[in-house]
Amino acid sequence: MKRTHLPLNGLRVLDAAARHLSFTRAADELAVTPAAVGQQIRALEDTLGTVLFRRTAKGLELTPEAEAGLEALRHAFLCFEDSVRAMQAGQSSKVLTLAAPRDLTARWLAGRIAELSALDPELRFRIIAADEPVDFTEANLDVAIRLLVDRGEHEGVRIGGTSFIRVARPGATDERWIAWPGHAPADAVLRVADAGLALDAVARGAGRALVPELLAVHEIAAGTLVEAGEPVDQGLGYWLFAPTPQWRQAKVRRFAEWLVG
Repeated sequence: MKRTHLPLNGLRVLDAAARHLSFTRAADELAVTPAAVGQQIRALEDTLGTVLFRRTAKGLELTPEAEAGLEALRHAFLCFEDSVRAMQAGQSSKVLTLAAPRDLTARWLAGRIAELSALDPELRFRIIAADEPVDFTEANLDVAIRLLVDRGEHEGVRIGGTSFIRVARPGATDERWIAWPGHAPADAVLRVADAGLALDAVARGAGRALVPELLAVHEIAAGTLVEAGEPVDQGLGYWLFAPTPQWRQAKVRRFAEWLVG
């Protein structure tokens, strides 16, 4: 019999009925009616082409055919339970592997992780620097963060909004742009690899930059940089996302709730 055709529900009922030698008590264990137990046993007998129980003056009895398969059946159910526990073990894992842009990690994410770790010292994080599309399978990732228009085909939540702010060094008069992939004006005086490097260049007086508000919040609060105009909605935002199987993990959901909370 092919694995896809195994009558697992019927076998589960058989196991319960064989232990109790009673359809009524098996029904209580399985939270169904005795009639449903009887129907499952009859269907299983039809599938297997053999009689599994006989009713005698003393009550319900197993046939030799049923007894011959019980030990292997119960071992199989124990193996199923072990398999389920093994799969669930990852849900309680305290290790989270994520991919994130270097500038976001340095300027915002590391601080948030430090706060979360203070609440739960057993947590462990493995961060892979990633500014390009990521392969979840190849990198064995739980979740990723990228600057995107939307989460695409994956499950996810946006961290922060889509506001970009113009930043400059206090007192600076140079209005030339510093470009990076998220904002690359043709007449830029300097081009760098990411928004974090653009912020560093602004702090050194190389010009001004348009960057995600999330990245500049600490510099603005500290006064090392100032806003040089009204926020602009670029339609881009940082998305925390993962394929559906990874997103369903309890540790990923908890992390997502923490970041957006």
